Amino acid sequence: MSEKIFEGQVAIVTGAGVGIGYEIAHQLVLRGAKVLLNDVDAILAQDAAQTIAVEGGVCIGMGGDVANVEQTRGLVTEAVRQFGRLDMAVANAGLTIWGDFFDYPPENLDRVLGVNLRGSFFLAQAAARHMREAGHGGRILFMSSVTGHQAIPYIAAYAMTKAALEMLAKNLVVELSPYGITVNAIAPGATVTPRNLVDDPNYEIVWGRVIPTQRPAFPLDIANAALFFLSPAASQVTGQTLIVDGGWTAISPSPSLDFVERKTE
Repeated sequence: MSEKIFEGQVAIVTGAGVGIGYEIAHQLVLRGAKVLLNDVDAILAQDAAQTIAVEGGVCIGMGGDVANVEQTRGLVTEAVRQFGRLDMAVANAGLTIWGDFFDYPPENLDRVLGVNLRGSFFLAQAAARHMREAGHGGRILFMSSVTGHQAIPYIAAYAMTKAALEMLAKNLVVELSPYGITVNAIAPGATVTPRNLVDDPNYEIVWGRVIPTQRPAFPLDIANAALFFLSPAASQVTGQTLIVDGGWTAISPSPSLDFVERKTE
């Protein structure tokens, strides 16, 4: 992929203070894009953007809870105000709240739905409205998960939101294609991120035992897939989900989830 393939283009990446979102923003900037990097933690967003910008390129940080529709719409408004256009929107922000289905509280479900679905839906809506008005097409990318394909315990709420995002990507093909807007999803498998390491310090070892490639993914693995979907090479690819999981969904063994069971005792 050309080093400056996104020169002159503008992207929003949500939930990008750390982990997968951060690496997607980082790789886009390295390839010439101007990026508005969002995180619910405004200080983290600003720090992450500054770290990326130090390497050269343009990246600005903006706080905001994507579950709040006005804040999500504000990301698009700010990107256009700062850079004059918007070409790519990556709805990466997502929240996992583990728990036993029998005891899962309504407030946890509401929060997971708010971030994962409401945030993604209205970012896509705001971005697509601008792209339609501007008339230059664009790219929308959702972040799903292998849990939208295969069941593992204690994650029913999260899993159903990820499956829903894949259907959203497919359904929006009908409405967005006439305006030159593609919409796709990536379904990462187990990925070593700061959030996952907080949940389970042994995350890399535990998942490495059950993944055919003998290792979990790292953020760059997912970012590389994102770069394809966002690039001109994917102009004829829309409504699709790409699973990036080292082959895990081919056999789907569950790892030990002792860390969740300890929390619920």
